[in-house]
Amino acid sequence: MASSASLLSGVSAVVFDAYGTLFDVHSAVARHAAAIGPEAARFSEVWRGKQLEYSWVLSLAGRYEPFWILTERALDYAFARFPDVDRRLRPALLEAYRTLDAYGNAGPTLAALRQRGLRTGILSNGDPAMLEAAVASAGLAENLDAVLSVDAAQVFKTHPRAYDIALTALSVAADEVAFVSSNRWDIAGATAFGFRTIWINRAGLPDEYETLAPRAVVSSLEDLLRV
Repeated sequence: MASSASLLSGVSAVVFDAYGTLFDVHSAVARHAAAIGPEAARFSEVWRGKQLEYSWVLSLAGRYEPFWILTERALDYAFARFPDVDRRLRPALLEAYRTLDAYGNAGPTLAALRQRGLRTGILSNGDPAMLEAAVASAGLAENLDAVLSVDAAQVFKTHPRAYDIALTALSVAADEVAFVSSNRWDIAGATAFGFRTIWINRAGLPDEYETLAPRAVVSSLEDLLRV
């Protein structure tokens, strides 16, 4: 792994994906795993997978709906796939998704980056209300200069218009931005756009999109700070 000094050299802003990167997308189901039963982990994977699939299909079709609506539809699909899971859990699961757990090192990493004089931000598929709730519940707001939603562009990542939001909001050029995501597809899109990309590969997944490689691959948010 390259040193954090070289990773962030020439960078003026570090922009993070939210869901899966700063927030644990499986924490909503984890809170209710006992009530869901033995299929809880698979249920969560289907919910997340469909949520993303819907965003890609709409973007390719030239259409847009807020991410919260897609999150609800994906949850309904998961219930249909797992008919033994009690549908009365729906309100509780949606409320848990609004207040997902942040990874434990998210706050300290953001604070340390700002102490180094770097601006920090979120650029997410989440709509503004979703992001406001998640950031507030995790206590991250004081260490973020911008919380940006693709809702402003009316198209989801990986469309270039979605990434362009950060340039306008932070008044930076693409090569001045370090973009951090745990989603390899998001890293591919951000690399194509021109960001300096850093993939958080917590699970040790195999690489893909080899022509759209990240500048660095790390295993945790804390690795951004290690020299």
